[in-house]
Amino acid sequence: MAVGLRLKFDGGTQEQYDTIHGHMNVEGDPPEGMIFHSSGPIDGGWGVIDVWESREAFDRFAGTRLRPAVQELGDRAFPNPPDIKEFPVHNYTKP
Repeated sequence: MAVGLRLKFDGGTQEQYDTIHGHMNVEGDPPEGMIFHSSGPIDGGWGVIDVWESREAFDRFAGTRLRPAVQELGDRAFPNPPDIKEFPVHNYTKP
């Protein structure tokens, strides 16, 4: 069953997001298991809404690509880990 994830980066900025996202080349090399990705400014920081085939697929991506990218980029990346909320996805539609 697909899962939705809401990630909130307190104090995060578009510049930090763009730096991390570009470094990982998500468009050119999409992570296995990602169904949908979106991001934008939220009160107090930066937010991401994703849909993944499973939580395990997201955790694999986070461990092999996201965390290493944040470490490599240092102070150009988000300074703190995100607050993550998971929710079951009842339905999604691919165009």
